[in-house]
Amino acid sequence: MAEGILFSIARKILEGLGSSTVREGKLAWGVKGEIKKLESTVNTIKLVILDAEEQHSKNREVTDWIQRLKDAFYDANDLLDDFFTQLRRGEVLSRNKLANKVRIFFSKSNQIANSLRMAHKIKTIREKLDEIKNDRQFHLSERPIEKGVINIEKETHSFICVETVIGRDDDKSNVIRLLLDSNDDKNVLVVTIVGLGGVGKTTLAQLVYNDENIINHFELRMWVCVSDDFTMKIIVEKIIKSATRKELGNFHLNELQQFLRKEIDGKRYLLVLDDVWNENHNKY
Repeated sequence: MAEGILFSIARKILEGLGSSTVREGKLAWGVKGEIKKLESTVNTIKLVILDAEEQHSKNREVTDWIQRLKDAFYDANDLLDDFFTQLRRGEVLSRNKLANKVRIFFSKSNQIANSLRMAHKIKTIREKLDEIKNDRQFHLSERPIEKGVINIEKETHSFICVETVIGRDDDKSNVIRLLLDSNDDKNVLVVTIVGLGGVGKTTLAQLVYNDENIINHFELRMWVCVSDDFTMKIIVEKIIKSATRKELGNFHLNELQQFLRKEIDGKRYLLVLDDVWNENHNKY
């Protein structure tokens, strides 16, 4: 397993648990308490992951432990995706005055039942992680991470070996259909691929980006890895570089947007902004 991947997944889980969706969502019946416990468990595990990832190539026990932890983290990812989907669905229905029939499902009794089930699922995942955390006969050193000192994330790219990817055909077809079926030549179509770290968002984007139908349909394709450096000027510079394959000098943002408009004007283009996870909504 590549160094840093497990740490990255743990960080993404913690971002989800600490996101505004969780903080501001209407949580009840023990869900918030179980989320806090899960967050504490993942934080504790995260402190020893870097040491484990260094040791796993030399110690078979560590390798097996990491694999168990990786499987549990993916289960946590799937559960949190389901949890966020339920929260968003509830918010949409609460604002939709025409959804009276559907809202019956989200009646008070059903909300209680759903909350109880979700709290139980979160508790089960947390207990599984606690068991894995404590079930080791080897020592791992804690390594607190100083912000800005260690960057685990690696820059993503557009290339993918399609033959190595299994089980994403339906997702790929659905995204391609959205991109190709748009008949509006005036407005910009935005398709978002969301989910926690490690679920394959970048892989899906790569599959779509390199599909022959997409290549033939778009005159210009651009791939930009945004990551946590969510600065408009830097992003525009990256877009221009992807479009022109050239490095620009030091220009002001206004000049950069003029370069970009000149490059894409009149063209049917596809722009992939990958690894966008900044939660500061003032930057969007």
